[in-house]
Amino acid sequence: MKLLKRLTEAFGTSGQEDEVKDILREEFKKICDKVTEDDLGNVVGFKRGSAPAGQRKKIMLAGHMDEIGFTVSHIDENGFVRIVPLGGFDPRNLMAQKVLVLGKGKNRLPGLLNLSGKPIHLQSPEDRKKELKISDFYVDLGLPRKAVEKMVEIGDRVCWRREFEEIGECYGCKAMDDRVGIYVMIEALRKAARPKHDVYAVGSVQEEVGCRGATVSGYDIDPDVAIALDVTIAADTPGAGGPDAVSKLGDGIGIKIMDSFSISDPALVKEFRALAEKHKIKFQLEVLPRGGTDAGAIQRAGRGKRVITLSVPTRYVHSVNELVNKDDVNAGINLLAEYLRK
Repeated sequence: MKLLKRLTEAFGTSGQEDEVKDILREEFKKICDKVTEDDLGNVVGFKRGSAPAGQRKKIMLAGHMDEIGFTVSHIDENGFVRIVPLGGFDPRNLMAQKVLVLGKGKNRLPGLLNLSGKPIHLQSPEDRKKELKISDFYVDLGLPRKAVEKMVEIGDRVCWRREFEEIGECYGCKAMDDRVGIYVMIEALRKAARPKHDVYAVGSVQEEVGCRGATVSGYDIDPDVAIALDVTIAADTPGAGGPDAVSKLGDGIGIKIMDSFSISDPALVKEFRALAEKHKIKFQLEVLPRGGTDAGAIQRAGRGKRVITLSVPTRYVHSVNELVNKDDVNAGINLLAEYLRK
């Protein structure tokens, strides 16, 4: 799991995915015939198919490199750093978290994310009823304003600080969304060895702020089939579960039926289900009421594209403790590899 550890611990908020790009280029060079990068920053690994020329289709894979994070918007008179979000957050997940400010040059400053207002010992009952808002959070770097301004400026990025770890049958870290999708893509390409059709594996940028990278790649590559590799909600936890669970950890890779951004091609859903059943790969069908993946952007490119998403069930999505099951990850690798070989 060294590669997944490297991917999840790397820093790369939307529009600043450079650390992840470096890892992806390194891995693509080992398994692809050609590696390129477009003007927006998408990294594309091309792997030529084994079928005769003229018979090969274009298969596009897409996993996004960016993670949710923040941008510095202001440094106040006391040196506290104010921020705006890059991606969607639940404010309840932000309390007292460790972050890293990627400052000027090579400055990397550890900080603490906290909520403006009185500490609990001084709060009135009315204070405790106050609604949490992301705009109320700030980063404390433990430095006076002049020291902060020497190393940090408006526009610098702020990322979660969290280490990868094995937890029971699972892996946990920040940025599983969507570094685990990138991991599945790389390992499936490695396992497939020489796919039948031409494969364009895309590490896309800026998914968390509107699937912008996938939009560009969808037009540029113009694939016959596109497969997004992402996470999905696993609300199989106390207080949720039942019909609202969406998916469950340990029940296999998710074959997406639909989300609020795309409807998977029915023939592709049928094909992936049949492959999973044939090779005894554990899977679950996924319907996500809200949210979407790069598939929705690619689907709209040009005259429209046939798309599907393979989803890794994930607990605590968009938090510092995103959790995936080892067997689900391997199921995703195996199913994608079988599709690429057929």
